Amino acid sequence: MGITDRLVADIGGTNARFAMLDGLGNPLSPTTLACDDFANLPAALDHYLGTQKIEKLDQIAMAVATPIIGDQVTLTNRPNWSFSRQQLKDSLNLSSLAVLNDYSALALSLPHLSKDDLKVVGPTIEPKLGAIALIGPGTGLGVSGLVPVYDASGKVVQYGTLEGEGGHVTLGVVTDREQAMYKVLESKYGHVSAERVLSGPGMAELYLVLRQLDGVAAEPIEPAEISKRALQDNDAACLETLHMFCALLGSCAGNLALTIGAEGGVYIGGGITPKLGQFFIDSAFRERFEAKGRMQAMLEKMPTYVITAPYPALIGCAKSL
Repeated sequence: MGITDRLVADIGGTNARFAMLDGLGNPLSPTTLACDDFANLPAALDHYLGTQKIEKLDQIAMAVATPIIGDQVTLTNRPNWSFSRQQLKDSLNLSSLAVLNDYSALALSLPHLSKDDLKVVGPTIEPKLGAIALIGPGTGLGVSGLVPVYDASGKVVQYGTLEGEGGHVTLGVVTDREQAMYKVLESKYGHVSAERVLSGPGMAELYLVLRQLDGVAAEPIEPAEISKRALQDNDAACLETLHMFCALLGSCAGNLALTIGAEGGVYIGGGITPKLGQFFIDSAFRERFEAKGRMQAMLEKMPTYVITAPYPALIGCAKSL
């Protein structure tokens, strides 16, 4: 199918991803641009559109990594890219402009992902019709989900997205070591949210806290380096950090699954877990996900997946048009 006059975009703090849609509503050949290369969103859009053979742009659906409140969209980690929705729509002479929270867009993609876009964590379980949970550590901890709407025959006719700030729930800890780590962070921050640990910056801080508990004055390490050293199995401190990270994510995901009754499955997105591969599959994630006492039998019946699709938020944006 040829290119249409509809565009989808996924705007983060580091990269901006764009794609035109084909006649069936599928993203075509997504392009990734570095945000540092452009002064603002219109400049990046102009650059991308200059590479496309379209006469007129009519519709845009855009995912952004920030809460969507009112006309002004303020990007948390890219303030110079902040924009007015109405002004952007008018400047491009669009018939419609949809701006979604990035995790709402990711959630909308979930019913449309294939088995090749997912990696099963734990037992292979057929999902039931019901709510779907989404959680993902990246720059922060994204949380969303889908709630189905049924017709009279019991068929799902559409999904509504959950929008909130679930990454800022209080971190749940289990082991003595986790409790000791929590007390260090509590003395520093007061409230210890899940995002304080279950994110890229959180992983880096978790490493330093564990070193502190061992009486070692350690230099800061980037989260990618922690993962690399742990996966190579040549750094005990990084290995412990990554094991604890996965276990805590399992507990947090289990809390989310219980809260919304995620019989449709629990999906893990973000930029960290897909890169962990078999390490994450073999980690304590699934054990801690299920470890909810009297509710364990309920969680044992919920499938869990890592999203491995390269541009799922663009798929979700396309479904919003």
